[in-house]
Amino acid sequence: MWLGVDVGAERKGFDVALIDTHLHLAHLASRLDVAAVVELIRRLKPEVVGIDSPRVAAADGACHRDGELLLNSLVCRIRWTPDTKTLSTSPYYAWIRHGLKLYEVVGSIKGPCVIEVFPTASWTRWLDARVGTRARWTREGLTRLPLTDIPPRTNQDQRDAIAAALTAWQLSRKQCEFFGEIVVPVRGLPVA
Repeated sequence: MWLGVDVGAERKGFDVALIDTHLHLAHLASRLDVAAVVELIRRLKPEVVGIDSPRVAAADGACHRDGELLLNSLVCRIRWTPDTKTLSTSPYYAWIRHGLKLYEVVGSIKGPCVIEVFPTASWTRWLDARVGTRARWTREGLTRLPLTDIPPRTNQDQRDAIAAALTAWQLSRKQCEFFGEIVVPVRGLPVA
C-alpha cells in the first residue's frame, strides 16, 4: 500500500489517501492530526508515504532550495521554501512547520520510505500544464488516472492526497525522478 498526505496547518490538519496494489483507493480521510496519521501508518504499513510539504528548509539566508529552482524551470511553478528563520517567523508557513513535525514523527517509525512530493508537479506530468482552474483541472484529471473507487465528490486537498499516494506508488515502480528532495513522476499517465 501507498499513503499520500496533503498537509495543512494544525487547525486544518492532514488529508490522507491510501491506494493498494490493485490501484484501488482503499482509504480517504480528512482533518487528521499527527497522531491519527501515525496510527494509520502503523496499522496499514504502507510501503511508501508521500508527503505534500517541504521536507527541509532552504539553507540559512536562502529563499529557496536548489531542487525547487530546477522543478520550477522544467516542470511547473512552485512556491519557494525559505530558510528556517523565515519559516519560524511568518504565519503563512504554519503548514510547512506542521509538515516538518509530521516528517519528524513519521521518520521515527520503522518501515515506510518517506518522500516529499509536490502534487502540482505530479498533475502537470500526468495531464500537461494546467488549463482553467486548479479544481477543474484536477477533478477532470482524476478521472483519467488508473484508480478505482474514487468518490464522486472530492475536494482539492483530497485530490492532492490521492496524487501524493499515486506518486509514492510510481516511485516503487521506478517511474519517478528527483528534483532535490522532491519526487516527481515521469511524464505521462501512470503505468501499472
